[in-house]
Amino acid sequence: MKLSRKNGLRASAIGALVVSGALVLSACGSDDNTETPAKEGGKTTTSAAASNISCEGAKGKLLAAGSSAQRNAMDLWVKNFQAACEGVEINYQGIGSGGGITKFNQGQVAFAGSDSALKDEEVAESKKICKGGTGVNLPMVGGPIAIGYKLEGVDNLVLDASTIAKIFDNKITKWNDPAITKLNPGAKLPDSNIQAFHRSDESGTTQNLGKYLSTAAPADWKHDPKSKSWPAEGGQAANGSSGVATAVKDVEGSISYMELSYAAANKSSTVSIATGASAPVAATSENASKAIAAAKVKGTGNDLALSLDYKTKAEGAYPIVLVTYEIACDKGNKAETLSTLKAFLTYTASEEGQKVLTDAGYAPIPAEIAAKVRAIVPTLS
Repeated sequence: MKLSRKNGLRASAIGALVVSGALVLSACGSDDNTETPAKEGGKTTTSAAASNISCEGAKGKLLAAGSSAQRNAMDLWVKNFQAACEGVEINYQGIGSGGGITKFNQGQVAFAGSDSALKDEEVAESKKICKGGTGVNLPMVGGPIAIGYKLEGVDNLVLDASTIAKIFDNKITKWNDPAITKLNPGAKLPDSNIQAFHRSDESGTTQNLGKYLSTAAPADWKHDPKSKSWPAEGGQAANGSSGVATAVKDVEGSISYMELSYAAANKSSTVSIATGASAPVAATSENASKAIAAAKVKGTGNDLALSLDYKTKAEGAYPIVLVTYEIACDKGNKAETLSTLKAFLTYTASEEGQKVLTDAGYAPIPAEIAAKVRAIVPTLS
């Protein structure tokens, strides 16, 4: 069981490690992803992955910022798009959802990535930048929020919503707490302190974890589920998904929440969730897809904000999921970047663009929703 647990994690993530290589690791460092496409004989060469990308109208530099959850996916998309479209530079800064929305509403970026849909006040603010229009949520990336941990000799840890809530709320502080022991019969849980890490920056990942805990364990998580800032006391803080992932990699007895791609890149063990289904559910792209497939569109018009079911007990459905939106103006985009924006988002929403997500530890957007995104992108103006 010990070996199969680690092999399961590695199998779900091997594409991310092989395909992106150093690119995945770079997500933990600089936000500069202005990689220059390789050239051969004076012409830009294209990879097989980039062969069907349309560069119609794409030119110059496109700035974007936001969710660090989608950073590894964005790196792959940017690499492929720049390889296909000579002279185009896409610069995405993974500064967190809150920072991305701020930059978008200040007119500093062409689009923002956010792990939660725009709030009403953020929509109102966007109308100042989107002349004659408004900011809209376009779902582009799905995936599990993995609970990564480092605990010697324990590679198949099971937790439920209640224990996760109590751990991050500093109510459970020892690894051999009776609540954890009950969920892990036979496991050699040490009598040592739990080192819980949370995000120090405003994060849609934090918000989605809060939504899950407040929905699935309301008696144990009484904090504001809409908060992008960490709401509980105690614990230790680290910046960005890469920060908490590195902390878990380095600190014995640690636990935190992060996107699966970050856990995979650091070869961290991840928690299986006891949801009430017949067996605990592991954090995999496939299992996240089962949960995201049940999402409902709650937005109107060109806005495709989704409502997720965090209380799902469906067999094999991993409940702690997020959807990252690309936020752009439906009308009023800057003329000098509009064509590049549309070309890039057309690629990311395409079947080809979505196919690269699974190997990178993400979940493609359900086909019905992806089709709606593909219909909206060409209408941006």
